[in-house]
Amino acid sequence: MKNIHDFYNMMEDGNIMLSFKGEVTSDLLTSILQIMESKMEVLDESPKIKKKVYNILVECLQNLYHHIDEDDTLTAANEKSALFMIRKSDDGDYSIMTGNYIANENVNHLKSRLDKINSMDKEELKDYYKEVLNNGEMSAKGGGGLGMIDIARKSGKKLDYSFVNIDNNFSFFSLIVNIAQ
Repeated sequence: MKNIHDFYNMMEDGNIMLSFKGEVTSDLLTSILQIMESKMEVLDESPKIKKKVYNILVECLQNLYHHIDEDDTLTAANEKSALFMIRKSDDGDYSIMTGNYIANENVNHLKSRLDKINSMDKEELKDYYKEVLNNGEMSAKGGGGLGMIDIARKSGKKLDYSFVNIDNNFSFFSLIVNIAQ
């Protein structure tokens, strides 16, 4: 990238509505949700798509806020830093893209959960959601593991994810949630 105009054109060509890189705070979450609500009003989206995008966005942002791995050795990898983008394609579909650092020791567990979620159909996801909800188990981060299940249920699509190994301690987790009209 030679100048900021190149970056602008890249985002414009990719139909990026909003992007952020940095530390995720509760104030930031509130601001982003307000911005997206306003943008969807301006775009005159149907109440159904607004609700769907908004609810999935809330889950994705909460995942970033609650599940960024914290460790003193992460300073070199932008401690608590995350990335997210919201895109609206020419056909009207939305994509919510998130990325954050995750401890390598947590990669296999998350990958197996995501693979399990992706292997289920709509009815199985509904049953699994109820099972996890009724199970009452809480993760180390305080959640019951419902977020990703809920994202898959609400989007109606498979979760597109990847892990890029950074070093012996951390990987970068990327998630793309596609939301059809």
